Amino acid sequence: MTDAVPVQSWKVTLPCTRAEAEALEGDIAAFAMMDKPPVLMTSEAEPDNENSWRLEAYFEGRPGPAAVKLLRTLVPSAGAVRPVVEQLPDEDWVTLSQQGLEPVTAGRFHVRNLPGDPEQPDYVNFLICASRAFGTGQHETTSGCLMMLDRMRRVGMRFRNVADIGTGTGLLAFAALRLWPRALATASDIDPVAVEISADNARANGVRLGAGAGQVALFTAAGADHPAIVGRAPYDLLIANILAGPLIELAPSLCALVEEGGTIVLAGLLKEQADAVLAAYRVQGMRLAERSDRGDWPTLRLRKRPRIGWKRPRRFNSAERGEAWGFGSI
Repeated sequence: MTDAVPVQSWKVTLPCTRAEAEALEGDIAAFAMMDKPPVLMTSEAEPDNENSWRLEAYFEGRPGPAAVKLLRTLVPSAGAVRPVVEQLPDEDWVTLSQQGLEPVTAGRFHVRNLPGDPEQPDYVNFLICASRAFGTGQHETTSGCLMMLDRMRRVGMRFRNVADIGTGTGLLAFAALRLWPRALATASDIDPVAVEISADNARANGVRLGAGAGQVALFTAAGADHPAIVGRAPYDLLIANILAGPLIELAPSLCALVEEGGTIVLAGLLKEQADAVLAAYRVQGMRLAERSDRGDWPTLRLRKRPRIGWKRPRRFNSAERGEAWGFGSI
C-alpha cells in the first residue's frame, strides 16, 4: 500500500448510551455537507453497562464550535458533559479509524477490508484495505453502486467502455470490469494519493492496469478535466460517486462524455438533494431509469435520450474544462 502521509488529527470524545451508539451505525446525514466529515466510532466504556458507552469523532484538522455542537446533538444524554477535544499525534487517522471494519456483501460482491478476513465462495471477492482513500464498500453510496451494477448485469445490460469519475479506492471500476471483462475501463480521482492507492488495490486484486480491453486506465483529474478521459470517450457507462454539489456542476461535461443511449450511475447525494441533481441531468438529455435508496443515500441510474437533427448533442469540447476542484469520491 502507499505510505501514509501524516495529517493533523483531532479527536472529540463524549459519553453516550448504548442506544445512542447503535443509532449512529452507518453514515450520519448531518455531516454529509462537510468537505471533510468526521469518522465516528463508538465503544463500551464499562462492560455490561448500557449507559456507559463513548463516542469518539476523528477530524482532519481542529473541529470548530459548529462541528462540536452538531456532534453533541447526536448524544443527548451527554448534554451536561464537557466534550474532550484533543490533538492526536501525527498519524494516518483515516486508516486507523477504518481498521477492523466488517466485510460488506452487496449483490454478488463481497468486499474485505483486512487480509485475514476469509473470502466468500460464490461471490466476487475484493480486498480493499483501509487507507487514505474512501470507497471501502462500507458507505451506503459505494455499496449502493455495487448493487446497482450487479442488477444491471443480471438483467442483461452490456457495456464496452466504462468510466469511474472520482474512483477513490478503484473499487467501482474493478467491479464494473469483473461484470464486463472485455470492456475498456477508465478511472480517475482529483487526489493523486487515491490514484496511487487504486493502483495498489488493482494489483492486490488481480486487476490489470493499462489502456486496453479488460484493463483499468488510471488518471489524476478534477472531474473530466483530462485529455485522456476526453479522448477515450464516448462511454456507454459512466459512474460518479462523489457529492451533490460537484455532481450538479459536472453535469454538462459528464453527460457530454456519454454516448446516446448510454448510462450514468450517480451516488453520493442525500435524499433531499436528489431532485436538484436529477434536474441538472435532465437538462442535459438524461432520464431517470432506476432509483435505489439505502438509508438516506439514493443511487440513480440515468439513460441518455437519443436526439436527432439540430438537437443532437455536440461532441465534448475539451476547452470546456468540466472540473470540480476539491471533490473526490465518497
